Amino acid sequence: MTPAARVQTAIELLDDILGGAPAEKVLTAWARRSRFAGSRDRAAVRDHVFDGLRRRNSAAAMGGGLTGRGVILGLLRQQGADLDAIFSGANYAPEPLSDAERAPAVCDLPLDVPEWLVAPMRAGLGADFDSALSAMRNRAPVGLRVNLRKTTRVAAIARLSEDGVSAVPCDLADTALIVDDGARRVGQSRAYAEGWIELQDVSSQAAVASLPLRDGMRVLDYCAGGGGKLLAMAARIDGAFNAYDALPGRMRDLPARALRAGIRARVLSDPGADAPYDLVFCDVPCSGSGTWRRNPDAMWRFHLDDLRRIQGEQAEILNSAAALVAENGVLVYATCSVLRSENIEQIQLFLERSSGWRVVAENAQPIRPVADGFFHTLLTRE
Repeated sequence: MTPAARVQTAIELLDDILGGAPAEKVLTAWARRSRFAGSRDRAAVRDHVFDGLRRRNSAAAMGGGLTGRGVILGLLRQQGADLDAIFSGANYAPEPLSDAERAPAVCDLPLDVPEWLVAPMRAGLGADFDSALSAMRNRAPVGLRVNLRKTTRVAAIARLSEDGVSAVPCDLADTALIVDDGARRVGQSRAYAEGWIELQDVSSQAAVASLPLRDGMRVLDYCAGGGGKLLAMAARIDGAFNAYDALPGRMRDLPARALRAGIRARVLSDPGADAPYDLVFCDVPCSGSGTWRRNPDAMWRFHLDDLRRIQGEQAEILNSAAALVAENGVLVYATCSVLRSENIEQIQLFLERSSGWRVVAENAQPIRPVADGFFHTLLTRE
């Protein structure tokens, strides 16, 4: 595919997405029916689509309207592309620009988040609001966690380099690397295959690094998902590590990941079977607002009813997990959200209805160019 043909394809796919179809479903269906498109074509089209969704509002304003063509035109205009070379109408390229498209009427550009979320995000991010929204308009970095049980950051960087992956340390966590070239080769690298590194955002690593971990602890990852945070904790201390998730299918890959990392972890069907625990980590379901640049379609599909439903789930998880914590143990409540109603306010409500608990530490990480937004609170039972 030519670069212009990739743009035209992205325009057509965005029309479907803006019409209400999920982005991943649209992209997957296109890839399956377009066998002529190579891996680079698929990656380029995907990048156009997701870049457009990250900047949906401002791009539409600069491109003449909220259509696939308008969003991509505005996006390319923001990127300083040669528009006439792309919009030529030749060889599957988009049709030439109209007079109106050449001179769009743009005043103040709108923010690239749904209007109803502006006030909650501003309240949650405070002074970091403008910088966070700026970061959200760009692709998220690829973060790697170095497995301290097997190697060091210096050695991991060198091993990755041998396989064409360039990574640099990030000072937000002692295990963190940021990939600055060759991200698509990480999964095929020896460092990954041998368990030296795992894909993990820097903010999550920073949260784990701040935990009061010590040898001999009994740890439960209550909302384990793929088990990334459990593996990060287990790489730091010797202890008993247990994983539970209300949807067990999410933990399907955890045994293989633990084996590759040189870590022993038990997958539980009943989280209370081995209770109480010295530390229970709850990375609860949330809006994902701190990670929306990774899946911008989710932001535009998220509504107030979704937020209210998730808040109810978060409260239920806190109540259930708290019952599993030993006396003087630690309960960790975490989200990848920047909204107060999912973070500080949830903790306040929990303390109001639960006696015998106090907050030990609280940390809200804003969305940054190198890291996602993340919130976690440590509570102890007395």
